[in-house]
Amino acid sequence: MGVAKIDKAWKQAVAREHPVKRPLEDGGRVSRKAMEMDPPKPRSRLARIVMAALRFGIPPLLGFALLVLVWMLMAEHSGVPGPVKTWESALKVFAHPFYDNGPNDQGIGWNVLRSLSRIAIGFGMATAAGIPLGFLIGRFAFLSRMCKPIISLLRPVSPLAWLPIGLYVFKAAQPAAIWVIFISSIWPMIINTATGVTRVPQDYLNVARVLKLSEWKVFTKILFPAVLPYMMTGMRLSMGIAWLVIVAAEMLTGGVGIGFWIWDEWNNLNIAHIIIAIFVVGIVGFLLDEVLLMAAKRFDYDGSGS
Repeated sequence: MGVAKIDKAWKQAVAREHPVKRPLEDGGRVSRKAMEMDPPKPRSRLARIVMAALRFGIPPLLGFALLVLVWMLMAEHSGVPGPVKTWESALKVFAHPFYDNGPNDQGIGWNVLRSLSRIAIGFGMATAAGIPLGFLIGRFAFLSRMCKPIISLLRPVSPLAWLPIGLYVFKAAQPAAIWVIFISSIWPMIINTATGVTRVPQDYLNVARVLKLSEWKVFTKILFPAVLPYMMTGMRLSMGIAWLVIVAAEMLTGGVGIGFWIWDEWNNLNIAHIIIAIFVVGIVGFLLDEVLLMAAKRFDYDGSGS
């Protein structure tokens, strides 16, 4: 018997012992093994695009449509400007967002930029102070026990309760608003960073001790990569708090800023502009959070990108 005949006979024997199972045509149940042996044809590119749109695009659109519907119902019964009237006002507002007619009459673009500048200063100061302090508190038990009661006492204080202190100390609205952002946003960074340090596996620190690594090496090679996810979470929480606080602080301190713009429109009884400002505050806050989220994924040492 030739090699070809032997090979053919072998394949026939294997086929008899392990037949290829096809999906049942009578509505029967298809086994997982049959699907693996005879997988379905992949969808076309257009079909994949349509499925992705249905999966990720339709739910947000439905949610937004529900929001607009609730808004329309409220407008009919409360006198609040509805979506159409607000849209018409928004077209006028954003037609010239950067006009400047004096200190108390500037476009919404300048007001948002001024608020973001205060956020950048206050949040930057909180980051520069909070993250190193969090590392120290998490690294040294004595310092943790010393700072814990102070943090527990000051963290629950309402952000606006700090505003009179800032006005009294700094004698001006601008530094007082920055002070409120700083003191309100520092706590999540301290707490999350310290928590991350305490959850570093002790084996890592034992190896560092055996290798006689310096404290700087321990920080850069062990602590920082392990604590980075906690640190970024604290920064995201702090940014959310800072953006909430600045709107309220600017309502009280005045000047140029999105909070002052909202209060000024209230004094003019322009409710449509207030609704526009609410959407602007929400969109800017969302974008700030997305920027920090992308930074967290960029510096994810685990490589998971999540």
